Amino acid sequence: MCKNQFNRLVHFEVVKGSSKDNCQNNVHKVLLVEAFYGGSHKQLLDALITNITNPTIVTLKPKKWHWRARCSALILTSRIPLVTTEQVLFISSVVNLAELLGIRPDLQGLKKIVYFHENQLVYPVKIIKERDIQYAYNQIVTCLAADVVIFNSVFNKESFLSNIATIIKLLPDYKPKNLEFDIRLKSKVLYFPLDFSTIPSSNEVANILTIVWPHRLKENNKKFLVSVLGEMFTDVPGIFATAQEHFHAEIINFGFVESREEYLKILSKSQVVISTADHEFFGVSMLEATYAGCFPLLPNKLVYPEIYPVQCLYDTEEELYIKLCRYCDDPALAQLNRRELNIDFDLYSIEKLLPQYLELFSIK
Repeated sequence: MCKNQFNRLVHFEVVKGSSKDNCQNNVHKVLLVEAFYGGSHKQLLDALITNITNPTIVTLKPKKWHWRARCSALILTSRIPLVTTEQVLFISSVVNLAELLGIRPDLQGLKKIVYFHENQLVYPVKIIKERDIQYAYNQIVTCLAADVVIFNSVFNKESFLSNIATIIKLLPDYKPKNLEFDIRLKSKVLYFPLDFSTIPSSNEVANILTIVWPHRLKENNKKFLVSVLGEMFTDVPGIFATAQEHFHAEIINFGFVESREEYLKILSKSQVVISTADHEFFGVSMLEATYAGCFPLLPNKLVYPEIYPVQCLYDTEEELYIKLCRYCDDPALAQLNRRELNIDFDLYSIEKLLPQYLELFSIK
């Protein structure tokens, strides 16, 4: 038995032991499918598994995202069991749903819910014609095949819908019309549900600033410690090896932390968390770190202005550098600024969001 098959059996055994009541929650039998079972995709699916009785679960390893996006419909065809009692399909946008339904017509009668962790319509490229539109195309036809389309932020939803026409213009002829209108009618926003109850925080006064990414601080003799955290998949950018060598004296943690408890402990002992992302639609780890007590420094773009106050945002690298220098000189200032932040974490709490997710699985 291969490891992936074993994982599926473990999922079935764990979920069948659930004490949740489908009748009480008005939740019908759900088929959960995730073609990239890692990171936030895994985190969301696990949260749903915990709160749904006896779902049917099919997952693929989080390996080679580009291949998953191109071929997962074909791979899943033989892995998804024939429909018996399932009435709802919940699937992430990694899968081309239109392809899957074409190969597996028995799935067409289910209520089909697609969840967008990200979208490929605004993936950063210098020239629009250089974009491989296959990924964007897959996501557009997936929305057309779905009954409900869920985005994890307003930014994700609007950046997707408003760029459909841009992608369609790349077609040489026979350009479909009204796609944005049709998809918008079935689209809604449900923030990613986070379990904040498991995240510790610390009130210890820091003598040396502990941050996530050091930027240019070492060259200017600023004292700091850094944790570079995150799941690394098959393809790892070379900059990580360079950074590990350059900042070896400052790095206290590097790479993926297997223990969730240890990961959260590291967050609670840090004072600043930094993002330099140019492709982000929610940012689970940033919000977790902020809740744990880190002051967030983020680009003034993407999803970040939707979630974070203006004092957390920077417009240029120079502005980020100046703020980091200030916190290096006075780590307690970062802690004070974090305590003064006004972020409504209830908006992203699983306790508040779970009823809305369960409502998706009802049949009217």
